[in-house]
Amino acid sequence: MSAVLDNPGHVGGHDHGDHAHPTPTGWRRWLYATNHKDIGTLYLLFSFTMLMVGGVLALLIRAELFQPGLQLVNPELFNQLTTMHGLIMVFGAIMPAFVGFANWMIPLQIGASDMAFARMNNFSFWLLVPAAIMLVAGFFMPGGAPAAGWTLYAPLSLQMGMSMDSSIFALHIMGASSIMGAINVIVTILNMRAPGMTLMKMPMFCWTWLITAYLLIAVMPVFAGAITMTLTDRHFGTSFFNPAGGGDPVMYQHIFWFFGHPEVYIMILPAFGIISQVVPAFARKKLFGYASMVYAVAAIAILSFIVWAHHMFTTGMPVTGQLFFMYATMLISVPTAVKIFNWVATMWRGSMTFETPMLFAIGFIFVFAIGGFTGLIPAIAPIDTQIQDTYYIVAHFHYVLVAGSLFAMFAGAYYWLPKWTGFMYSERRGQIHFWWSMISFNITFFPMHFLGLAGMPRRYADYPMQFADFNMIVSIGAFGFGFAQVYFFLFVVLPAMRGRGVPAPQRPWDGAEGLEWEVPSPAPFHTFENPPKLDETATRVIA
Repeated sequence: MSAVLDNPGHVGGHDHGDHAHPTPTGWRRWLYATNHKDIGTLYLLFSFTMLMVGGVLALLIRAELFQPGLQLVNPELFNQLTTMHGLIMVFGAIMPAFVGFANWMIPLQIGASDMAFARMNNFSFWLLVPAAIMLVAGFFMPGGAPAAGWTLYAPLSLQMGMSMDSSIFALHIMGASSIMGAINVIVTILNMRAPGMTLMKMPMFCWTWLITAYLLIAVMPVFAGAITMTLTDRHFGTSFFNPAGGGDPVMYQHIFWFFGHPEVYIMILPAFGIISQVVPAFARKKLFGYASMVYAVAAIAILSFIVWAHHMFTTGMPVTGQLFFMYATMLISVPTAVKIFNWVATMWRGSMTFETPMLFAIGFIFVFAIGGFTGLIPAIAPIDTQIQDTYYIVAHFHYVLVAGSLFAMFAGAYYWLPKWTGFMYSERRGQIHFWWSMISFNITFFPMHFLGLAGMPRRYADYPMQFADFNMIVSIGAFGFGFAQVYFFLFVVLPAMRGRGVPAPQRPWDGAEGLEWEVPSPAPFHTFENPPKLDETATRVIA
């Protein structure tokens, strides 16, 4: 029953049939990459680069807010920083990073030789590079970068300079890349699973990505429509969102958030999948309630389409609409709570050890639960009226997106890094990164709840004196958190990529299950060219 792999042609190696190719070398390997592992690596490096760019913008924001008054930037540049920070982090960092995880792990987890459309996979990655350049280049255009907030609300977006047009074009290209990636994931999972790997035996990471891919295909065209209407309002005389011509700026919000709320789940469902892989491995138990997890993820995806206007309680919505979106928002918290219950139940009475992936997974569960609870509070319409567009909202969504998406990515990176690079990371450095990140994250974002409840609005470059102490604490925490991520890259990722450290065994974690642990470390350039024969659990290869 155990993982044998005595026959290298069965899983790795290059001596097995006509369609195996030698590993390409040099720049051609990366420019013309069609191997899912190389493309996954490109996505991950690209997204980390964008994380650093977006992080620098965030630190400029926090440097300005370190004390009252205007220190470094004027209010116009401040709004450009907040806008570009949001766009770069969402479309340049979080989404491409999860696509990188999908490219690396989905074929390995389902026993496929590669992604279904290898050349489209290459194209979807390389679209991101010019799009990212166009997005960041807005700072250097006449009038500077867009300053309408990352949501690009009309009428502000109709009044911006030419950088708004380049940003719209960049977001179109990134959206096209996302749709191609989603198509690739769906076709790969539905058509290329190894014999015996039924849908209900797939790893949870594959399930969460399958559902995420359907969400992407459903909502990215909606976003494309919203920004295209903005473009035609700006240049072609239409009046979709211009009240002077009979348009309605609130309509933009409806269209944007019909995309934007499922987008929130696009950025968190793959994180749920990663945590569902890591927790059972280090608890040495099967995932509790696998089927209920699958149904919960599907329920979240479906319900995400009926909650969009909870972002809009202050736009003059009738009471009936407020009640509908309020209760729908509370309803969507139920399947999310199911997942947290299942992870805790998986750990219950397990033989737990606390290597870095597990630390980040437990840290994720803790801080994501806080983010979930803080989201239930603005779901109540009369309370939202008080805290709308304050720092309470900033605190809430950073608990979901930083402590949620980013911490889950760190858990996944530490978990799979030995399989990716062939070398074990330094456990001590990993634990330093975890505690440094966890402490500085909470120093940064927890006080924002109090600032928001006290009435400090977001996107303002200046503030009254009574908010000074908390803002100083937040800014100090933000710089600490930023440097923690530089530490992660320089002292954890780079040594592993350069082949420094202890060579990783094929199965570095004794509780880990799944086909990715059936191939050598590092994973060979070609894997599973012949479909593997699986045991009855679909988690091991039978030689």
